Amino acid sequence: MAEEAKEAQQEKNVPEGAPEDCGGSCGSCGVSDCGARTAPSKYAPNGRSSIKEIIAVVSGKGGVGKSLVTSLLAAELARQGKKVGILDADVTGPSIPKAFGAAGAPAPDQDGINPLETQEGIKVISANLLLPSEDTPVAWRGPVITGVLQQFFSEVNWGDLDVLLIDMPPGTSDVFLTVFQMFPVDGIVTVSAPQELVGMIVGKAVNLAHSLNVPVIGLVENMAYFKCDECGKEHHIFGEPQGEAVAAKYDIPAVATLPIDPVFAQKVDAGKVSEYDTNGALDPILKAIEEV
Repeated sequence: MAEEAKEAQQEKNVPEGAPEDCGGSCGSCGVSDCGARTAPSKYAPNGRSSIKEIIAVVSGKGGVGKSLVTSLLAAELARQGKKVGILDADVTGPSIPKAFGAAGAPAPDQDGINPLETQEGIKVISANLLLPSEDTPVAWRGPVITGVLQQFFSEVNWGDLDVLLIDMPPGTSDVFLTVFQMFPVDGIVTVSAPQELVGMIVGKAVNLAHSLNVPVIGLVENMAYFKCDECGKEHHIFGEPQGEAVAAKYDIPAVATLPIDPVFAQKVDAGKVSEYDTNGALDPILKAIEEV
């Protein structure tokens, strides 16, 4: 039986000495003490990069404004004088370049890839910057996406950064595991909407992050209310806000709320998301990032 198992592993190109259930891809495996490991337990930035802090922005569900929150946090941090980068890990649905009006292909040199830099000085790398046109579909399988993410982190000349924000795709599948097992992430900010269903899905992402020993430093409840221009009253279109209750349930230290605001869409479509004034709404999250 042992000989048959060994032959089966060889057929899958699995290194000798690896566990029987090894899939042969060290880059997406979190077993750091495997004797047959051929990839480092954590990816590291290249020699021209010094990153003080890595924060991932996640959501267990799509459509709650995760990329918007990533963009707003980057703009606010840049206004504070921080050196900021964004790694767009939503490879199949990248939107960060559009939000900042960033266009053009990143230029390679002998050391790696030079990220694009926005007018605000925010460094950005995204799959959309590498495609022939922004509407070219990306239909790649998990191992290919894992390889792209490794290159985005380890082969990009990030320079000196105070904060690298990782805009994650929705859900808790392959990319989530790759980033949190292989990247030295310091903490996550999770994004939700007021519906109770979304709160439950947030719990899935938070619990998975805890199982991977990654601290959850903040929760942003997006679309929490709509403020009427005429009467000034706040209307809860999607139900009563749940951010405080969800944060208390999962022991998340910082909570912020953002409204439903048509200006968000206008600024993103115009590539001017950094012009939006949050009026201090994200201050609790910014403070949590500072404290990390």
